[in-house]
Amino acid sequence: MDKYFFIIGIFLVISIFPVIFIILLYRRKMRRLMNSLTTMLDSAIDGDFIENTFDESVLSAIEAKMSHFLSSCAVSSKNMSMEKENIKHLISDISHQIKTPVANILLYSQILMEHDLPEESTVCAKALATQAEKLDFLILALMKISRLESGIITVNPQKGTMKALIDAVIAQILPKAEEKDIIIETELANGTVYYDPKWTVESIYNVLDNAVKYSPRKSNIKICTVSYDLFFRIDIIDKGIGIATDEKEKIFTRFYRSAKVREYEGVGLGLFLTREIISSGGGYIKVSGTKGGGSTFSIFLPTEKR
Repeated sequence: MDKYFFIIGIFLVISIFPVIFIILLYRRKMRRLMNSLTTMLDSAIDGDFIENTFDESVLSAIEAKMSHFLSSCAVSSKNMSMEKENIKHLISDISHQIKTPVANILLYSQILMEHDLPEESTVCAKALATQAEKLDFLILALMKISRLESGIITVNPQKGTMKALIDAVIAQILPKAEEKDIIIETELANGTVYYDPKWTVESIYNVLDNAVKYSPRKSNIKICTVSYDLFFRIDIIDKGIGIATDEKEKIFTRFYRSAKVREYEGVGLGLFLTREIISSGGGYIKVSGTKGGGSTFSIFLPTEKR
Protein backbone atom coordinates (compact mmCIF):
# COMPACT_ATOMS: atom_id res chain seq x y z
CA MET A 1 0.00 0.00 0.00
CA ASP A 2 2.84 2.39 0.87
CA LYS A 3 4.37 1.61 -2.48
CA TYR A 4 1.20 2.72 -4.27
CA PHE A 5 1.04 5.97 -2.30
CA PHE A 6 4.68 6.62 -3.12
CA ILE A 7 4.08 6.10 -6.84
CA ILE A 8 0.98 8.32 -6.79
CA GLY A 9 2.92 11.03 -4.94
CA ILE A 10 5.71 10.95 -7.50
CA PHE A 11 3.14 11.10 -10.31
CA LEU A 12 1.44 14.15 -8.74
CA VAL A 13 4.76 15.94 -8.25
CA ILE A 14 5.76 15.25 -11.85
CA SER A 15 2.32 16.44 -13.07
CA ILE A 16 2.55 19.72 -11.16
CA PHE A 17 5.63 20.93 -13.03
CA PRO A 18 3.96 21.05 -16.49
CA VAL A 19 0.96 22.81 -14.97
CA ILE A 20 3.20 25.40 -13.33
CA PHE A 21 5.12 25.80 -16.58
CA ILE A 22 1.90 26.34 -18.56
CA ILE A 23 0.66 28.89 -16.00
CA LEU A 24 3.95 30.80 -16.10
CA LEU A 25 3.97 30.72 -19.89
CA TYR A 26 0.38 31.99 -20.00
CA ARG A 27 1.15 34.78 -17.52
CA ARG A 28 4.21 35.76 -19.56
CA LYS A 29 2.11 35.88 -22.72
CA MET A 30 -0.58 37.97 -20.99
CA ARG A 31 2.08 40.32 -19.58
CA ARG A 32 3.53 40.80 -23.07
CA LEU A 33 0.04 41.42 -24.45
CA MET A 34 -0.77 43.98 -21.75
CA ASN A 35 2.58 45.73 -22.27
CA SER A 36 1.94 45.89 -26.00
CA LEU A 37 -1.59 47.27 -25.53
CA THR A 38 -0.31 49.77 -22.95
CA THR A 39 2.34 50.98 -25.40
CA MET A 40 -0.31 51.41 -28.10
CA LEU A 41 -2.63 53.32 -25.76
CA ASP A 42 0.20 55.55 -24.53
CA SER A 43 1.10 56.36 -28.13
CA ALA A 44 -2.54 57.16 -28.89
CA ILE A 45 -2.85 59.38 -25.81
CA ASP A 46 0.34 61.24 -26.77
CA GLY A 47 -1.05 61.73 -30.27
CA ASP A 48 1.83 59.95 -32.06
CA PHE A 49 0.25 56.56 -32.74
CA ILE A 50 1.20 55.15 -36.15
CA GLU A 51 -0.14 51.74 -37.15
CA ASN A 52 2.92 50.67 -39.15
CA THR A 53 5.07 51.16 -36.04
CA PHE A 54 3.74 47.81 -34.84
CA ASP A 55 4.52 44.66 -36.83
CA GLU A 56 1.13 43.04 -37.45
CA SER A 57 2.76 39.69 -38.27
CA VAL A 58 3.82 39.24 -34.65
CA LEU A 59 0.71 40.74 -33.08
CA SER A 60 -2.09 38.66 -31.65
CA ALA A 61 -5.64 39.06 -32.95
CA ILE A 62 -6.53 41.33 -30.03
CA GLU A 63 -3.44 43.48 -30.54
CA ALA A 64 -4.08 43.73 -34.27
CA LYS A 65 -7.68 44.84 -33.72
CA MET A 66 -6.58 47.35 -31.09
CA SER A 67 -3.98 48.68 -33.52
CA HIS A 68 -6.61 49.12 -36.25
CA PHE A 69 -9.01 50.77 -33.80
CA LEU A 70 -6.44 53.25 -32.51
CA SER A 71 -5.35 54.02 -36.06
CA SER A 72 -8.96 54.83 -36.98
CA CYS A 73 -9.27 57.01 -33.87
CA ALA A 74 -6.07 58.86 -34.77
CA VAL A 75 -7.39 59.56 -38.28
CA SER A 76 -10.76 60.69 -36.89
CA SER A 77 -9.05 62.96 -34.36
CA LYS A 78 -6.92 64.50 -37.10
CA ASN A 79 -9.99 65.05 -39.29
CA MET A 80 -11.85 66.64 -36.37
CA SER A 81 -8.94 69.00 -35.73
CA MET A 82 -8.95 70.03 -39.38
CA GLU A 83 -12.73 70.52 -39.34
CA LYS A 84 -12.48 72.57 -36.16
CA GLU A 85 -9.84 74.80 -37.77
CA ASN A 86 -12.00 75.18 -40.90
CA ILE A 87 -15.02 76.12 -38.77
CA LYS A 88 -12.90 78.64 -36.89
CA HIS A 89 -11.88 80.36 -40.13
CA LEU A 90 -15.45 80.18 -41.47
CA ILE A 91 -16.93 81.79 -38.35
CA SER A 92 -14.28 84.49 -38.46
CA ASP A 93 -15.05 85.22 -42.12
CA ILE A 94 -18.83 85.26 -41.57
CA SER A 95 -18.45 87.52 -38.53
CA HIS A 96 -16.34 89.98 -40.49
CA GLN A 97 -18.56 89.93 -43.58
CA ILE A 98 -21.76 90.53 -41.59
CA LYS A 99 -20.59 92.92 -38.89
CA THR A 100 -19.11 95.40 -41.36
CA PRO A 101 -22.39 96.18 -43.20
CA VAL A 102 -24.31 96.22 -39.90
CA ALA A 103 -21.83 98.73 -38.50
CA ASN A 104 -22.31 100.83 -41.64
CA ILE A 105 -26.10 100.74 -41.23
CA LEU A 106 -25.75 101.94 -37.63
CA LEU A 107 -23.40 104.71 -38.71
CA TYR A 108 -25.63 105.92 -41.55
CA SER A 109 -28.76 105.84 -39.35
CA GLN A 110 -26.99 107.96 -36.72
CA ILE A 111 -25.88 110.43 -39.39
CA LEU A 112 -29.46 110.66 -40.65
CA MET A 113 -30.78 111.38 -37.14
CA GLU A 114 -28.30 114.23 -36.77
CA HIS A 115 -29.92 116.05 -39.70
CA ASP A 116 -33.09 118.12 -39.53
CA LEU A 117 -35.46 115.56 -41.02
CA PRO A 118 -39.24 115.49 -41.25
CA GLU A 119 -40.87 113.77 -38.29
CA GLU A 120 -41.78 110.69 -40.32
CA SER A 121 -38.19 110.31 -41.59
CA THR A 122 -36.80 110.73 -38.06
CA VAL A 123 -39.06 107.93 -36.80
CA CYS A 124 -37.86 105.69 -39.65
CA ALA A 125 -34.19 106.51 -38.93
CA LYS A 126 -34.63 105.67 -35.23
CA ALA A 127 -36.40 102.42 -36.09
CA LEU A 128 -33.59 101.55 -38.50
CA ALA A 129 -30.97 102.19 -35.80
CA THR A 130 -32.89 100.11 -33.25
CA GLN A 131 -33.25 97.13 -35.58
CA ALA A 132 -29.59 97.38 -36.61
CA GLU A 133 -28.57 97.27 -32.93
CA LYS A 134 -30.73 94.17 -32.41
CA LEU A 135 -29.17 92.54 -35.46
CA ASP A 136 -25.68 93.38 -34.20
CA PHE A 137 -26.51 91.86 -30.79
CA LEU A 138 -27.95 88.73 -32.42
CA ILE A 139 -24.90 88.24 -34.64
CA LEU A 140 -22.57 88.65 -31.66
CA ALA A 141 -24.56 86.11 -29.61
CA LEU A 142 -24.63 83.60 -32.47
CA MET A 143 -20.89 83.95 -32.98
CA LYS A 144 -20.27 83.29 -29.28
CA ILE A 145 -22.50 80.20 -29.29
CA SER A 146 -20.91 78.85 -32.48
CA ARG A 147 -17.42 79.32 -31.08
CA LEU A 148 -18.38 77.75 -27.76
CA GLU A 149 -20.06 74.71 -29.33
CA SER A 150 -17.24 74.13 -31.82
CA GLY A 151 -14.65 74.34 -29.05
CA ILE A 152 -13.04 77.50 -30.39
CA ILE A 153 -13.93 79.27 -27.15
CA THR A 154 -12.66 77.38 -24.12
CA VAL A 155 -13.79 78.12 -20.59
CA ASN A 156 -10.67 78.27 -18.42
CA PRO A 157 -11.67 78.39 -14.73
CA GLN A 158 -9.19 80.06 -12.40
CA LYS A 159 -9.20 80.37 -8.63
CA GLY A 160 -10.61 83.64 -7.34
CA THR A 161 -12.71 85.07 -4.54
CA MET A 162 -16.48 85.08 -4.73
CA LYS A 163 -16.49 88.79 -3.89
CA ALA A 164 -14.26 89.62 -6.87
CA LEU A 165 -16.57 87.67 -9.19
CA ILE A 166 -19.77 89.34 -7.96
CA ASP A 167 -18.17 92.79 -7.94
CA ALA A 168 -17.15 92.35 -11.59
CA VAL A 169 -20.70 91.39 -12.58
CA ILE A 170 -22.34 94.22 -10.62
CA ALA A 171 -19.98 96.78 -12.17
CA GLN A 172 -21.30 95.80 -15.61
CA ILE A 173 -25.02 95.71 -14.77
CA LEU A 174 -25.14 98.77 -12.48
CA PRO A 175 -25.80 101.38 -15.23
CA LYS A 176 -28.89 99.48 -16.43
CA ALA A 177 -30.13 99.01 -12.87
CA GLU A 178 -29.73 102.72 -12.12
CA GLU A 179 -31.80 103.62 -15.18
CA LYS A 180 -34.76 101.82 -13.55
CA ASP A 181 -33.89 102.90 -9.98
CA ILE A 182 -33.33 99.25 -9.08
CA ILE A 183 -31.22 98.55 -6.00
CA ILE A 184 -28.90 95.53 -6.06
CA GLU A 185 -28.35 94.06 -2.60
CA THR A 186 -25.66 91.51 -1.78
CA GLU A 187 -25.22 88.97 0.99
CA LEU A 188 -21.95 87.21 0.23
CA ALA A 189 -20.21 84.37 2.01
CA ASN A 190 -16.43 84.47 2.10
CA GLY A 191 -14.53 81.92 0.08
CA THR A 192 -12.85 81.06 -3.19
CA VAL A 193 -14.31 79.55 -6.33
CA TYR A 194 -13.11 78.50 -9.78
CA TYR A 195 -14.42 80.64 -12.63
CA ASP A 196 -13.37 82.09 -15.97
CA PRO A 197 -12.77 85.85 -15.51
CA LYS A 198 -14.37 86.61 -18.89
CA TRP A 199 -16.97 83.96 -19.67
CA THR A 200 -18.29 83.20 -16.17
CA VAL A 201 -18.75 86.92 -15.54
CA GLU A 202 -20.66 87.20 -18.82
CA SER A 203 -22.86 84.20 -18.00
CA ILE A 204 -23.88 85.65 -14.60
CA TYR A 205 -24.34 89.06 -16.21
CA ASN A 206 -26.90 87.51 -18.60
CA VAL A 207 -28.97 86.35 -15.62
CA LEU A 208 -28.72 89.73 -13.88
CA ASP A 209 -29.57 91.51 -17.13
CA ASN A 210 -32.81 89.53 -17.33
CA ALA A 211 -33.54 90.27 -13.67
CA VAL A 212 -33.22 94.02 -14.32
CA LYS A 213 -35.15 93.83 -17.59
CA TYR A 214 -38.16 91.97 -16.17
CA SER A 215 -38.29 93.65 -12.74
CA PRO A 216 -40.48 96.71 -12.03
CA ARG A 217 -38.94 100.11 -11.49
CA LYS A 218 -37.70 100.96 -7.99
CA SER A 219 -37.57 97.31 -6.95
CA ASN A 220 -34.76 95.31 -5.36
CA ILE A 221 -32.61 92.48 -6.72
CA LYS A 222 -30.74 90.39 -4.18
CA ILE A 223 -27.56 88.38 -4.75
CA CYS A 224 -26.76 85.76 -2.10
CA THR A 225 -23.96 83.21 -2.00
CA VAL A 226 -23.79 79.98 -0.01
CA SER A 227 -20.68 77.83 0.40
CA TYR A 228 -20.79 74.02 0.18
CA ASP A 229 -18.01 71.41 0.16
CA LEU A 230 -17.84 71.05 -3.63
CA PHE A 231 -19.76 74.07 -4.91
CA PHE A 232 -20.48 77.73 -4.25
CA ARG A 233 -24.12 78.65 -4.89
CA ILE A 234 -25.03 82.08 -6.23
CA ASP A 235 -28.71 83.03 -5.87
CA ILE A 236 -30.04 85.92 -7.96
CA ILE A 237 -33.47 86.83 -6.58
CA ASP A 238 -35.78 89.33 -8.29
CA LYS A 239 -39.38 90.53 -7.96
CA GLY A 240 -40.13 90.43 -11.65
CA ILE A 241 -42.70 88.67 -13.80
CA GLY A 242 -41.65 85.19 -12.68
CA ILE A 243 -41.58 81.96 -14.67
CA ALA A 244 -44.38 79.47 -15.21
CA THR A 245 -43.68 75.92 -14.03
CA ASP A 246 -43.88 74.44 -17.54
CA GLU A 247 -41.32 76.95 -18.82
CA LYS A 248 -38.53 76.39 -16.31
CA GLU A 249 -36.64 74.03 -18.62
CA LYS A 250 -37.64 75.70 -21.87
CA ILE A 251 -36.03 79.04 -20.99
CA PHE A 252 -32.57 77.45 -21.28
CA THR A 253 -33.15 76.30 -24.86
CA ARG A 254 -31.91 78.22 -27.84
CA PHE A 255 -34.18 81.06 -29.10
CA TYR A 256 -36.97 80.28 -26.63
CA ARG A 257 -38.95 83.31 -25.46
CA SER A 258 -42.11 83.16 -23.39
CA ALA A 259 -45.22 84.77 -24.86
CA LYS A 260 -45.39 87.17 -21.91
CA VAL A 261 -41.97 88.71 -22.67
CA ARG A 262 -42.56 89.53 -26.34
CA GLU A 263 -42.80 93.22 -25.46
CA TYR A 264 -39.28 93.17 -24.01
CA GLU A 265 -36.11 93.29 -26.08
CA GLY A 266 -34.21 90.04 -26.54
CA VAL A 267 -33.60 87.10 -28.85
CA GLY A 268 -33.71 84.14 -26.45
CA LEU A 269 -30.00 83.30 -26.43
CA GLY A 270 -28.75 84.72 -23.12
CA LEU A 271 -29.80 81.89 -20.80
CA PHE A 272 -28.81 79.25 -23.35
CA LEU A 273 -25.33 80.74 -23.53
CA THR A 274 -25.21 81.02 -19.73
CA ARG A 275 -25.95 77.33 -19.20
CA GLU A 276 -23.37 76.31 -21.82
CA ILE A 277 -20.66 78.42 -20.18
CA ILE A 278 -21.49 77.31 -16.63
CA SER A 279 -21.57 73.64 -17.68
CA SER A 280 -18.25 73.98 -19.51
CA GLY A 281 -16.71 75.28 -16.28
CA GLY A 282 -17.93 72.30 -14.24
CA GLY A 283 -21.02 73.93 -12.72
CA TYR A 284 -24.76 74.00 -13.31
CA ILE A 285 -27.75 76.35 -13.09
CA LYS A 286 -31.29 75.96 -11.71
CA VAL A 287 -34.33 78.22 -11.54
CA SER A 288 -37.25 78.45 -9.12
CA GLY A 289 -40.18 80.78 -8.65
CA THR A 290 -43.76 81.20 -9.80
CA LYS A 291 -45.51 83.16 -12.49
CA GLY A 292 -45.93 86.73 -11.27
CA GLY A 293 -44.00 86.04 -8.07
CA GLY A 294 -40.44 86.74 -9.11
CA SER A 295 -37.62 84.33 -9.91
CA THR A 296 -34.58 82.85 -8.23
CA PHE A 297 -31.72 81.67 -10.43
CA SER A 298 -29.21 79.47 -8.60
CA ILE A 299 -25.78 79.12 -10.18
CA PHE A 300 -23.43 76.46 -8.79
CA LEU A 301 -19.70 76.95 -9.38
CA PRO A 302 -17.02 74.43 -8.34
CA THR A 303 -14.74 75.14 -5.40
CA GLU A 304 -12.07 72.79 -6.76
CA LYS A 305 -10.27 72.55 -10.11
CA ARG A 306 -11.98 70.11 -12.51
